[in-house]
Amino acid sequence: MNEDYLDPKYAEGMPKMADSSVALDFLLTIKTGIRYYAVALTETASSTLRETLFKQLDAAIDLYEETVQLLLEKGWLYPHDLGKQIELDLKSADMALAIAEMELFPRDTDRLGTFATPFK
Repeated sequence: MNEDYLDPKYAEGMPKMADSSVALDFLLTIKTGIRYYAVALTETASSTLRETLFKQLDAAIDLYEETVQLLLEKGWLYPHDLGKQIELDLKSADMALAIAEMELFPRDTDRLGTFATPFK
C-alpha cells in the first residue's frame, strides 16, 4: 500500500524542512538582488536613479542581514563551521532525493472522506 502524502499524518516534520528550504532560497534571492542593484548602480548616468538604487541596495543589504540572523538562530546556516554546514547540506540533499522518489500523486486519488465531496 502506498502512503498518501496529501494525508496530514504523512506530513510530519515537513513544515520545518520546508521553512528552512524557503528561507535559504530567499537568502539566495536577496543576494542576487544585491548583485543586480550593484551592477545597475554602475551602469546608470542619472543621479536621481543612482540615489534610488542606492537606497534599495541599502535596504536589500539590511534584509540580507536580518535573514542571515534568522537562519543562524534557527540552526539552518553555519557560515563559521564548515563541518556543520556540510553535514546540513548533505542532509538537505538526502531529503530532496527522498522527496523526489516519493509517489506524491497516487493513482487512486480518493480522499476517503478527508475532504467534503458532493453527492454523486
